[in-house]
Amino acid sequence: MLFEDRLRAESFGETAAQYDRARPSYPPALLDALLAAGPRTVLDVGCGTGIAAALFAARGCTVLGVEVDARMAELARAKGIEVEVARFEDWQRHGRRFDLLISGQAWHWIEPTVGAARAAEALHEGGKIAVFWNFGNPPPHVLELLAPIYARLASGVETYSVLLGNRDERVEATLAAMADCRSFANAETDTFMWGKRYDTAGWLEQLATHSDHHALTAQRRERLLGALGEALDGIGGSFEMAYETVLISARRV
Repeated sequence: MLFEDRLRAESFGETAAQYDRARPSYPPALLDALLAAGPRTVLDVGCGTGIAAALFAARGCTVLGVEVDARMAELARAKGIEVEVARFEDWQRHGRRFDLLISGQAWHWIEPTVGAARAAEALHEGGKIAVFWNFGNPPPHVLELLAPIYARLASGVETYSVLLGNRDERVEATLAAMADCRSFANAETDTFMWGKRYDTAGWLEQLATHSDHHALTAQRRERLLGALGEALDGIGGSFEMAYETVLISARRV
């Protein structure tokens, strides 16, 4: 399970500024769906640099972030987000409750059973938990171009990276934990389709912020990114990336 790999889970602060620049945002339709019931107070678990938190704050919500890495939290605070530095499993609620708990690109780093129980404690009755991820679907010609490079220089990464069209156990584990937590009723899954165009530099910058790529040795990562960049430049230096934002949500009973 990914949450058990603490070196990867807590490595993102090493590239915090790059992460904030390169990581994609979330589609407006996701926010429309989560704000339809009018929540005012939002707890953002694993808020990172505040990419999701800032979107909810801009819609008028009061947002509190919980983030394990102080370097990531510093960038979120620079956007006006209040952040408390802690693992969510250890975070002190101090009696506070929220209308909506969100987690973008982060819930798989939290033990799912403990996370579900702690989320229930942090929500008002009738409040909602909403965890979501951006899953990438590069066009087939790009995948075909890059596959042999990965096979040669970073074998295995291309078979599990969610940025390269793969899925892992995170969705299933989250749904199972919510089903086992009697404080939540009828977890639902929704998908939001959208796209983003990348040039070579932007694509490589984002790749380097993903833990599966960042976990490579610096020399190996440099060789991989260099080869990927040459290949992408060879087909014009840009492509349209299709994203699926998968949302799992449930009401606290």
